[in-house]
Amino acid sequence: MKKNILVTGGAGYIGSHTLVELYNSGYKPIVVDNLSNSSLNNIKGAEQITKSKIDFYKLDCTDFEQMNKLFEEQKNIDAVIHFAAFKSVEESVIQPDKYFSNNIGSLEILINLMNSHNVNNIIFSSSCTVYGSPEFLPVNELAPFGKAESPYGETKQLCEKLIQKSEINSISLRYFNPVGSHPSSLIGDCSADKPNNLVPIICEVASGKRKSMQIFGNDYNTPDGTCVRDYIHVVDLAKAHVMAVNHILNNTKIKTAYNLGVGKGLSVLEVIDSFQKVNNLKISHALGPRRAGDVEKIYSDNTKINIELGWFPVMSFESALETAWNWEKLKNL
Repeated sequence: MKKNILVTGGAGYIGSHTLVELYNSGYKPIVVDNLSNSSLNNIKGAEQITKSKIDFYKLDCTDFEQMNKLFEEQKNIDAVIHFAAFKSVEESVIQPDKYFSNNIGSLEILINLMNSHNVNNIIFSSSCTVYGSPEFLPVNELAPFGKAESPYGETKQLCEKLIQKSEINSISLRYFNPVGSHPSSLIGDCSADKPNNLVPIICEVASGKRKSMQIFGNDYNTPDGTCVRDYIHVVDLAKAHVMAVNHILNNTKIKTAYNLGVGKGLSVLEVIDSFQKVNNLKISHALGPRRAGDVEKIYSDNTKINIELGWFPVMSFESALETAWNWEKLKNL
């Protein structure tokens, strides 16, 4: 009998890719999403890829009563993957209260309901922003939480602390920078808000939605003066969630965290150059001032997840840029 995995925010970018990998690995995902910053098209796309019907509930994770009804209806939930959260660093600086009430409030309700309904395992969608601006690179999981550079990063720190205080078995996955899309182009980033991440912005310039793009700062202490990040293909990221589910279901007591990155940093200018070469396009860009909330440089040490879960990134950065552009073209048809 298939094990049931509740996936909050499962209609989102990373969530929808994880649905596919869960199905491919023999699990049954049950999806909760309020569609405030995602799309039902991702559920339909995941169903096309898996050729399976997905149980979907349009609910807000901050609605205790509705979430409680879901737990009462789905009596055999083996684990929860909690993606549902607001995710824009830039917006969080402008509207911090929105991020604190939603990101932390939804997790508090979820933990409460998991305790009430005897659901003991959670995979938490965290972020490398918990490290702030790390003192040493590459950063590993032993690094302390630094001063959060944004309210978004602070919510991830506080959520991890909430989970640590709970009695629930947990794995926090600290994402670096997810990019790319499923090779089928049937699922992808359907965010309703204005893109704040580099590759989606590049894609909008390539498609003509934007005439040009601004690079936020070129005077950082990096090889070319622009910010450096660790970019991981979203399919590799999704597969790591399945491996985390496998691991947590086979351990009676576990509370840990893993970095999810490739272990290599690329600058903004390097990413733009790579995109141009891979897709044979010219991306118009201009230099501008630094942006509030940005970390100068960060990339991961992923040794821990390599050793403990046997996870390694296998998708190339070039394929991420190609599939990101394919998704952008098709979603505009």
